[in-house]
Amino acid sequence: MSPDDYRRMSAERRSGNPLENPAYSLSANSEELLALLGVLDRTNQLPPVSIEAALEVPAVLCAVSFLSRTNASLPLHAYRSEDKIDGELAMLLNEAPNSEWSSFGWRQYFWQQVFTTGRGLTWIERQGTRPVALWPMDTTNTVVGRRNGRRYYRFDGKEYAAADVIDVPFMLRPNQLDVYSPIYKGRKAIALAIAMHDFAASFFAGGGVPPLALEGPMPTGAEALRRAQADIKRAIDQAKAAGLPFFGMPPGHSLKSVGTDPDKGQMALARLFQIQEIGRIFGMPPVFLGDLSKGTMSNTEQQDLQLVKHLIAHWCKALEDELNLKLFGQRRRSRTVKHNLDGIQRGAFKDRIEGLARAILTGQLTPDEARALENRPKDPTGAGARLYVQQATVPLGTMPTQMGHNGGPPLDNADPPDPNDTTDPNDTTDPKDPADAGTAD
Repeated sequence: MSPDDYRRMSAERRSGNPLENPAYSLSANSEELLALLGVLDRTNQLPPVSIEAALEVPAVLCAVSFLSRTNASLPLHAYRSEDKIDGELAMLLNEAPNSEWSSFGWRQYFWQQVFTTGRGLTWIERQGTRPVALWPMDTTNTVVGRRNGRRYYRFDGKEYAAADVIDVPFMLRPNQLDVYSPIYKGRKAIALAIAMHDFAASFFAGGGVPPLALEGPMPTGAEALRRAQADIKRAIDQAKAAGLPFFGMPPGHSLKSVGTDPDKGQMALARLFQIQEIGRIFGMPPVFLGDLSKGTMSNTEQQDLQLVKHLIAHWCKALEDELNLKLFGQRRRSRTVKHNLDGIQRGAFKDRIEGLARAILTGQLTPDEARALENRPKDPTGAGARLYVQQATVPLGTMPTQMGHNGGPPLDNADPPDPNDTTDPNDTTDPKDPADAGTAD
């Protein structure tokens, strides 16, 4: 056989069957090209996202539970002309809204609905015009509609006027009736987190053993190859059951992992980025979702203040305005409902105490007001109700009239001179001393 004949026989031969050798051109239409790359393959879609599925993502569960607990734990007080009042309404808001729910439980459920379904609802039970109870409503079983320009709520076979329903939406749709759910709007980011979590978990589905390939002299025949695979699998299972870190291999054979490195297969960096993405959905700093990859002692505390100023305060304002409108009416301005955010804005103990001391010494806070911010009782002597000035740390209006140097007492405390005294003030002799007396004569 000549070399030319050998090259012709060993040359690649392509089948004439177009199913075996499909031809693709980059100049073809875009759909064919995307189908070639697998982009249009509907079997490769991201997993579906529901509220239940989203809450299985640790970052989503952390965000919903953290925000609902934080908003539910804030003190909620009723005021009349800036004076805090105590009574049945204060009890409904801060202790028990009805005979079955505590204030914390009611508000936690309310905010959980806001951050999952996108809307929190509560019905106000009244006797006449006086509120006597607050009852949470299931958002998923409530229909919001509009009739003659007025909004109404249908729940459990009954209709309720908008004036009797506390409604805080996450984000309203253009029709002003339906809402956007944060789970729905962030479904792609959440689905990607679910997909990466499932993909990383698949590495450990076999008990921590990645896909392996056997290298070495292979047995001849399909049946012999299956027996060899069964023997190796049995050896791995026996070693795993016995807790042994190794198992025997036939001479000349070795196992090598196939596919992605297990360390890289967990996609730690990508999953960390998805935590930040989920934090953006809810507007939360990443440190509160357990992401301390870029956290320091200083910026972690700043993120704490950012959470209160730019997230918690906004949702508190939304609930306060809704309560004021639905409980007191449109034109009743003397009575209001407010959250107390002082407790979660305290910061570090040293900075807090130094700030309060400076406020007292500059006359901006009375000692009693500063003590109230720390939940401490008032000064029993009554002096803590007055403003103080830094110069001498005394109550305003009690400054001494005679001032010495640097605000102290007069420096000359001697008795005033006697006009009948003829003694020379410059004479230093003592008349009782005999030596001085002789000198004087």
